[in-house]
Amino acid sequence: MIQRSPALWQQELAQAVTDPAELLRILGLDPALLPAARQAAALFPLRVPRYFIGRMRHGDPDDPLLRQVLPLGEELLDHPGFVTDPVGDHAADQGGGILRKYHGRALLITTGACAVHCRYCFRRHFPYTELSLGRSGLATTLDRLAAVPELTEVILSGGDPLTLSDQRLGELLAGIAALPRLRRLRIHTRLPVVLPSRMTAGLVRLIATTPLATTVVIHANHPQELGPVLERALAPLRQTRAQLLNQAVLLRGINDTPEIQAQLSEDLFQLGVLPYYLHQLDPVAGAAHHAVTRDSALALLAALRQRLPGYLVPRLVAEQAGAATKLPLELLP
Repeated sequence: MIQRSPALWQQELAQAVTDPAELLRILGLDPALLPAARQAAALFPLRVPRYFIGRMRHGDPDDPLLRQVLPLGEELLDHPGFVTDPVGDHAADQGGGILRKYHGRALLITTGACAVHCRYCFRRHFPYTELSLGRSGLATTLDRLAAVPELTEVILSGGDPLTLSDQRLGELLAGIAALPRLRRLRIHTRLPVVLPSRMTAGLVRLIATTPLATTVVIHANHPQELGPVLERALAPLRQTRAQLLNQAVLLRGINDTPEIQAQLSEDLFQLGVLPYYLHQLDPVAGAAHHAVTRDSALALLAALRQRLPGYLVPRLVAEQAGAATKLPLELLP
C-alpha cells in the first residue's frame, strides 16, 4: 500500500508551536512571561502556526496578533458571569455534532481541531470528544439533518472544518449536498488567515463544485493578519461563486479603536471579503481580560458609520443563550 506524504499545509499544521517557551524564544520576549503562560496553557493549550508567528513584531509583548494567542495569568482568574458554556451550545446539542439554535439552520461541529488556539475562544471549554461529529457517525448525522423539514442551510464549524483532509471534507460535502431542501452551505474557518497554505487547488475545487450556494466566512481580527500571502490564497476562491465574508471579535487593546476597525474593513474589501460580524466577546471563562464594555463598543460602531460606507461596517452583535438570533448590541440593555 502506497502511503502519501502529508501536504504542505498538513506539515505546517503539525509543526505549530505548542510550547510557550518556544514562542517567547522565537519572538525574543522576556522569559519572565513563561511561568504564567505555562499555567494558563495547562488549562487551554497553546497552538499557533509558525506562519502566523511570522506576522508578529519581534520583541513586542503588546503585538496584537501575539495577544490573541499568548496564554496569560489573567486567564486563571474567576469573573462573575464568565462561564464555560457562554452561548448555550449544550442546550442546542441534537447529537451527532449537530447544534440547532436558529430557524432553518443547523451548525455541524465537524472536528475539535484548530490550527490556532485563540485565547478568547468561546468554545475553549467545549467537550469535543462527546459532541462533535465522529468519522463513523456521518450517516447517522445526515439522517438526522434530513429529518428536519425546514432545514435550508448547514454551517460547518468546529474546531475548524478546514483542518479535515480533502478526502474527509469531500465526503462530508457530498453528503450534505444530497440533503433534501437544502439550499446553502456555510463554512466558518480561520485557516486561510493563520495557515494560508491550506487553500489548495483541491480544496478550492471541492468548494467550487458543490451544488449548494456557498459562503466562506473567514476570521480576521486585525489588519496585520492580512497581506499578500492571504490575498494569493483567497484569489482562487474569488474566481468561484462562493461568497467571502469576515467575522471578527472585538478585543480590548487589540482591535477596539475606530482606526484599526476601519483599516480592517478597507483591507478586507481589497481582498474581496466583506465585513460581516463584529462580535461582542462571548463571556467565556478565562477571557474576561479581552472584554470591551458595551458603551465603548457602541461608540466604536458610531465612529465606523461616520468613516465608512454602510457595506463596509460590520454588524456589531452579541449572542445570548436561548435567543432566536444573534442580537444587535444596540438592542441589548
